[in-house]
Amino acid sequence: MAKPTYKKPEPKPTHGVPARAEWGRTHATVLAGQAHIDGLDHVAIEMERKWGADRLRLLVSAELREKFDRQRFLVNNAIWSGSLEDVRISCERMIKAWQALDRSATESGQAVLNPAVWEIALEGGETLALARSDADANHVAREGRAVIIWSLEEVARLISARVFEQKVKREFPGASITVVRQTISDPLRRMNSGSLLDDEIPF
Repeated sequence: MAKPTYKKPEPKPTHGVPARAEWGRTHATVLAGQAHIDGLDHVAIEMERKWGADRLRLLVSAELREKFDRQRFLVNNAIWSGSLEDVRISCERMIKAWQALDRSATESGQAVLNPAVWEIALEGGETLALARSDADANHVAREGRAVIIWSLEEVARLISARVFEQKVKREFPGASITVVRQTISDPLRRMNSGSLLDDEIPF
């Protein structure tokens, strides 16, 4: 009796690509897709360094903000379940969307982020602003955002005193830390990433 033959399965790339994504089927397409995503992420990081986390989309017109959010929706869908070509096109358009917001905010005279303040988005939706000094903390731009502001001086005092946790428990007996929602919420967080937009491409 002949031994059954088995075809050795193709090795699956070790990556964090969503299971439904066509572009994640081989190592070559993963590298190509990630190259486009990395380029987009670089632009987004630079824009947030310049304007602040989640701030730039609030400095432009409602019409441009809507187009920007539509393009974010499309690029998310491409990354989640699209082909390599979908990822490439959507990332290129998303970069154009960031550039359009940057141009619009600059031309309308909006103030860029104070270089003495660093910002990062937190998991709960709010923004953490870390200022160099107590004086710099007074210049953090809010624009309708939920911003938690800390100065390096405050951080240093808390670390030196080691009293932060004890002080919170003493001032607020039985208190627990809960999620603080954004003042202006991100519309894409309420949408199913697998759904479709049936209108024209925004960028």
